[in-house]
Amino acid sequence: MEHLKNNSFILKLAIFATGFAGIVAEYVLSTLATYFIGNSVFQWTMIVSLMLFCMGLGSRLSKLFKTNLIRNFLLLELSLSLIVAFSSVLVYTLAAISSNYDIVIYFLSMLVGLLIGLEIPLVVRINEEYEDLQTNISSILEKDYYGSLLGGVFFAFIGLPILGLTYTPFILGLINFFVACMVFYRFRGKMFKKQLNSMLAMITVVLITLTAGISFTDSIITWGEQKKYKDKVIYAAQSKYQKIVLTEWKNEHWLYLNGNLQFCSIDEKMYHEPLVHPIMQVHPHPQKVLILGGGDGCAVRELLKYPSVDKIDMVDLDPNMTSLGKEHAVLININEGSMSSDKLTIYNKDAYIHLEQDNESFYDIIIIDLPDPRSVELGRLYSHEFYSLCYRKLRSNGLIITQSGSPYYATKAFQCINLTLQSAGFTTVPMHNQVLSMGEWGWIIGTKDKTLSKERFKDRLRNIDFSSVETKWIHKEAMLLLTSFGKKDFFNTNINEIEINKIQNPVLYQYYLDGNWDLY
Repeated sequence: MEHLKNNSFILKLAIFATGFAGIVAEYVLSTLATYFIGNSVFQWTMIVSLMLFCMGLGSRLSKLFKTNLIRNFLLLELSLSLIVAFSSVLVYTLAAISSNYDIVIYFLSMLVGLLIGLEIPLVVRINEEYEDLQTNISSILEKDYYGSLLGGVFFAFIGLPILGLTYTPFILGLINFFVACMVFYRFRGKMFKKQLNSMLAMITVVLITLTAGISFTDSIITWGEQKKYKDKVIYAAQSKYQKIVLTEWKNEHWLYLNGNLQFCSIDEKMYHEPLVHPIMQVHPHPQKVLILGGGDGCAVRELLKYPSVDKIDMVDLDPNMTSLGKEHAVLININEGSMSSDKLTIYNKDAYIHLEQDNESFYDIIIIDLPDPRSVELGRLYSHEFYSLCYRKLRSNGLIITQSGSPYYATKAFQCINLTLQSAGFTTVPMHNQVLSMGEWGWIIGTKDKTLSKERFKDRLRNIDFSSVETKWIHKEAMLLLTSFGKKDFFNTNINEIEINKIQNPVLYQYYLDGNWDLY
């Protein structure tokens, strides 16, 4: 009787481990899809849905296995071991040499789901010998679901932020491999000698393959990462929130987040000076400034040129990014050590949550330097509700500016941000500039001052002479260009058709994705 219980326990432990590895494999593939393709909500939805569909398909196909159930289960486990272990390596390699990697990501997701779907009914049927039907099914499914929960916790707190997409898949592969070894050892007496020898050979081959993969995966992924960028990668790290990459050409540097360019050292002042100096010059005496995003430290560098500023709060979600801005020699050189200023306080929190929870701080200026709203979660930081929080955090004559993407490549998105700021109570003036590495880029500047019309606000911006601050690019004449857009109907966009971006109606990210990017 004890022997039977032990056999049943091994099977449940195997399905627990399979549930753990399977769900983490899908999370890895979802993260890869977000990184390489974009639109995280869509990718996670589709990949998990495809996995579940294929699990159902696998369960249906499992009835075709009528004999050698243990041997078939071992074959499935060894197959899963190799597939999940090499998923990242395969995707990075294909992304470097082909444009069809998106199909491969979806295919891997479906294949993992299919194999897991085949496994669960097989384990139920093997376990029939040890438990009655009612206990058997409930206990097997219970262990699978528990494994999935632990897998989610593992991926969120250890897999992605610590092991990254390089080694997490191999941890999963090893889990499936050890499950196969455990089941093989426990149930070897139920297989013929010929089956034992062939299975032992397969286990040996899989072990050698996994060992070789672990040894070379870092080099392969580094090569695949490098192929994504035209310049030499000098830093690459996967944080809990994003992939951070620094590249170098001669003495110039580029910063990418999730494959999207954030700035180039050649022309970043053409972005950061319009972001900071117009709003600082318009305010009569800015003392307390809030930066949302901006972990590279370039905006802080420009703010520190103003003696009146005595406190700068920065809210940036990713501690890896702010640490990089504070500690990496390249960024220290670019931001002139601004991230170590005594005036700066850094909060590594979600900007929306921080504004909701902070009931004590009020500001003269809010500078929003966040990534483009290419997803629902980022679009939340460009919403009516978010800008309303900003409105409440500003003093009576306070001003706000947000980077707003490209007015030409994402025209509707740019106009949506402008209208959404206005819906929160701001009087706004759009601005734009040709940033060499990024193309035509834009900002929206807003004021709480109800006595200031849009025309007077624009005139005040155009009359800034910047004589009181040292700048490299921006000056009075530039402000005339920054605030001029030519004909309003250049892209035949009907402003009346553009909706306000709200949390319950997140239209902005779709405007952004549907932009004129073929012109870029």
